[in-house]
Amino acid sequence: MQIYLPIAELSMNLFFLVGIGGAVGFLSGLFGVGGGFLLTPLLIFAGVPAPVAVASVTGQVVAASTSGALSYYRRGGIDMHLALYLVLASVIGAFGGVATFAALQAAGHIDLVISLGFLLLLGFVGTLMLIEAVRALLKRRAGIVVREKLPNQHNWIHGLPMRIRFKKSKLYISVLPVLAIGVCIGFVGALLGIGGGFILVPALVYLLRVPGNVVIGTSLLQVVAMMAVTTILYALQSQSVDILLAFSLMVGGVVGAQFGASAGKYLRGEQLRAMLAVLVLAVAIRFGYGLIVGPADPFSMAVIGAGSAL
Repeated sequence: MQIYLPIAELSMNLFFLVGIGGAVGFLSGLFGVGGGFLLTPLLIFAGVPAPVAVASVTGQVVAASTSGALSYYRRGGIDMHLALYLVLASVIGAFGGVATFAALQAAGHIDLVISLGFLLLLGFVGTLMLIEAVRALLKRRAGIVVREKLPNQHNWIHGLPMRIRFKKSKLYISVLPVLAIGVCIGFVGALLGIGGGFILVPALVYLLRVPGNVVIGTSLLQVVAMMAVTTILYALQSQSVDILLAFSLMVGGVVGAQFGASAGKYLRGEQLRAMLAVLVLAVAIRFGYGLIVGPADPFSMAVIGAGSAL
C-alpha cells in the first residue's frame, strides 16, 4: 500500500514505514533509550531526504517520550527542579541547532554534515558502550564483583561554583555542568533529529551522580520539551516536517515499544548494553561506507522552474 509523502516528495509503502517504526520502537523499549538516533538513519537509508527525516523524527520522538514521561511523573520519578534547568538550556541549544541546520541547508552541506555527525557521534558512543559492556561481561564470567559508585558520591564537577540544591535527587552541585549538558544535548538533538536520551542518561548518572530512580523520568521530560520546541521550529522555519511520515512512524513505534519492554526483562544489563553498542556501531559503519563509496548514479535531474526556460 503506497502513500505519498508531500513534504518528502516521494511515495513509500505504508507497511514499511509502520514496520520500521515498530522495529525502532521495539529496540527503544528493549534498551530503554529513545529511537531517534536509529530512526533518522534508517529513513535516510530508505531514500527520505535528510532534512525531512531529521525534522519528521522530532515529532515521533515527542509522541514516543510523552507517555513514558507521564508514567514517571505519576510515580514521582522526575526531579522537576533539575528538569527545569535542563529544559531551559536544551531549548537554547535547540535554537542554535535549528539555525545551524538552516544555514547548512542553504549552503548545500546539510547531507554531508548529518552523515559526518552520525558517524562521529554513534562511532564514539558505540565504542565506549561496547568497551564498558565487554569489560563487565568478562568480570562477571571471572567472578569479580565490582562495586558501583553511589549516585550521591561527588567528583570534581560538583566542586564548581554556582551550586544549587536539587532536593529530589539529593544533590548539591554546580549548575554550570547541568546547563552545559542541556545546551549540548539540545544542539545535537535539533541538528541530527535525535532525542539524545542515550547520551543524556549516562551523563546524568556518571557525571552528575543523579539517582537511578529519577534519572530516566527527568531525561524523558527534558526530551519531550526540547523536541517539541524543535518540531515547531522546523515546521515554521523550513516546513520540512512531514505529518504523514511522522504519524506512520508513531503508530508502529507505540506498538513496538510495548513488546520491547517485555522482551527486555529476560536479558541482563551487560548483554543489553553490548547488543545496543553493536547496533550503534553498525549504523555508524553504514554512514562511513556511504561517505567513502560514491553513489551509483552521481547525476540527477530536477525541474528548476518554468521561468528558467524563457
